Amino acid sequence: MPEHPLAREVYAVFTARGLTLATAESCTGGLIGHLVTTVPGSSEYYLGGVIAYSNRVKESWLGVPAEILRTVGAVSRECAEAMARGARERFGTDYAVATTGIAGPGGATPTKPVGLVYVACAGPHGVTVEEHRFAGTRWENIQHAAEAALRLLLRAVGE
Repeated sequence: MPEHPLAREVYAVFTARGLTLATAESCTGGLIGHLVTTVPGSSEYYLGGVIAYSNRVKESWLGVPAEILRTVGAVSRECAEAMARGARERFGTDYAVATTGIAGPGGATPTKPVGLVYVACAGPHGVTVEEHRFAGTRWENIQHAAEAALRLLLRAVGE
């Protein structure tokens, strides 16, 4: 796979500023980490990531409180925020991005449709969470979510 343009941008910003990054991915299944590592030299700033597909892993590896998973669920603003905070803390990085959502075609509920994705970025100034509603195929939703995470990261670093 060739270098992804957003990943190239992240590389340029992070290496120029001496920043570090970690990822916590659910619905994107590691695609953010993959896109980041398409750029040669990404090991200069990208420390690693966790694919936390199950609630058990979200809770045990990333420190997502069981109460969040029980009350609002894994596909929620609160879960995305906790995942990003947990990844930043566990990896000891300047920034961390996280994704959780319903890529489809199954898994939807009346209140959580296919394409609903929460993307979070944790950094030195706190956590920003965005809600997205994508309307593509499973693969398109996954790609859109990964790219949304990289865009959010670039905005967070620019602030």
